[in-house]
Amino acid sequence: MEVVHIYHTNDLHSHFEHWSSIHHLLVQRREWHEQEGDEVFIFDIGDHMDRWHPYSDASRGKGNCRLLNEAGYDAVTIGNNEGITLSHKDLGEMYVERDFHVLAANLFDEEGKLPEWGKPYHIYRTKSGTRIAVIGLTVNFTHFYHLLQWRAVDPLIELENYLGKLNGEADVIVLLSHLGIHDDERIAEMFPQIDVIIGGHTHHILHEGKMVGHTLVCGAGKYGQYIGHITLGIDHNSKKAVTKEAILYDMNERPHPDDDKQAAMLYDTGKKMLDRPVAFLKVPLQTNPFENSELPSLLCRELKEWCSADAAFLNAGLLLGGLEGAVTEFDLLTVCPHPINPCTVVLGGAELKEVIMQAMDEKWDHMQIKGLGFRGTVMGKIVFAGISVQGREILIGGEPILPKAEYVIAIPDMFTFGRFFPEIYRSGRKTYFLPEFMRDLLRRTIERFEN
Repeated sequence: MEVVHIYHTNDLHSHFEHWSSIHHLLVQRREWHEQEGDEVFIFDIGDHMDRWHPYSDASRGKGNCRLLNEAGYDAVTIGNNEGITLSHKDLGEMYVERDFHVLAANLFDEEGKLPEWGKPYHIYRTKSGTRIAVIGLTVNFTHFYHLLQWRAVDPLIELENYLGKLNGEADVIVLLSHLGIHDDERIAEMFPQIDVIIGGHTHHILHEGKMVGHTLVCGAGKYGQYIGHITLGIDHNSKKAVTKEAILYDMNERPHPDDDKQAAMLYDTGKKMLDRPVAFLKVPLQTNPFENSELPSLLCRELKEWCSADAAFLNAGLLLGGLEGAVTEFDLLTVCPHPINPCTVVLGGAELKEVIMQAMDEKWDHMQIKGLGFRGTVMGKIVFAGISVQGREILIGGEPILPKAEYVIAIPDMFTFGRFFPEIYRSGRKTYFLPEFMRDLLRRTIERFEN
C-alpha cells in the first residue's frame, strides 16, 4: 500500500492569527512524511487573501503568495476574493513569484485563453508511479469577472471536459473546489470517478470528511482555524485509492509561540506600506452609525455624483470611524475595510417609494450583519443623498416621485445580494462598478473636501 498525505487550507481571508502555527505544522509534517517515504501534498482552496488586512491590501495579494511559498504549498485554486476584488492587472501580477501551481479550469481571459499564471489541472507522479491529477475550480461570478476583463464559465462543463481528457491519464483525481458544499456534493454524485473533493467558499467544516458515493468530500472552515489532513491508501497493483480518511486539526489547540508576533509583524508591515498621504483635513469629519453625521453624508453625496444617479443611499455602519488631520491610505482602509463596490439600480417610482419607506425604518440602526463583503458589525442608520421628505411627500431632487417614472439610485452593492430590500433584489437593471471599492469613493470625498 502506498500512502499519500494531503494537507489543505481554505478561506483564510487574511486572518493570520494562526499562520505561524499553520506554517510550522505544514513544514514539519512534510519532513516527517518524506522521512517515512510517503508522498505529501499541500493545497489551498482559495480566498487566502482578503483586502481588509493591510498586508494583503498593500501588496495586492503578493504577500499572501510569499506566505504560501514559504509554507511549501504545491497548488492553490483562487477564490472570489482573489478573483474579483483585484483589478485585472493586480490579479495577473499576484502570482508572478509563485513556487506552486495555480489551478483554475473555468477562468479565461477575454479571448478565451487560460491566464498566463494559471492552468486547469496538474498531474503529479509519485515515486511509485501513481498519477494524481489535481483540478481547480472557482465560483463563476460571471458578470463580475466580465467587468474585470475575465471570463468565468460554468465549472461543471469545464470539469466534465477535463475529466474526459484525464480518462486513462490519471489513477487518482483530486478536485480543489471553491464552489461551496452544495456544488461539491452534487459533483460527487455526478462524477464518481473523482476520489477527493477539497472544498471552500461556504466555510463548511467536515471534521472527518463526508463520503458521497465513492468520493470523499472535505472542508476546513475558515480563518485558519483548522487544517485538513487527508490520508489515501493507494493499492500498488491497481493504483487506485482503496482507503480514504480525513481529519481536521484545530489550530486553537496547537498554538505556536510566534503566532501573535508574526500576526503583528504582518499587520505592521502592511500599515507601513499604506502610510501614504491622501489629504490633510483641517476640520475633523466624524461618523456615528446611529445618528446623522457628516462623513457618511459626504460619502453618500459622492456616491450619487460618481455614479451619475438621481439619488443615493448607504448605511452609516459602512464607516467604522471618523477621519482627521493627516489622512493616509491606512486610515481609509481602517474606516472602510469592505470589498464593497458602488452599484446603481433602476427602480420605478412606486418601487422606489417603497424602498425609501423601508430604509427609513429604525430597525437598521442596530441590525447585526455578517457577510456580503461587509467587514463591520452593525448596519447603522440609512443616509440619503438627493432624497428628502416633506410631510408625507418623498422628493427626488426636490420634486415629488412620479409613480410611473424611472429613477437611477446609487447604493453599495451589498444591498443587491442580501434581501434587505426586495424591490432592489428583484430588479434586473443593476450596474456594478469594478474594481472600485466604496473606499475609493471615500478617498475622492476626502480629497474634494480638502479642496
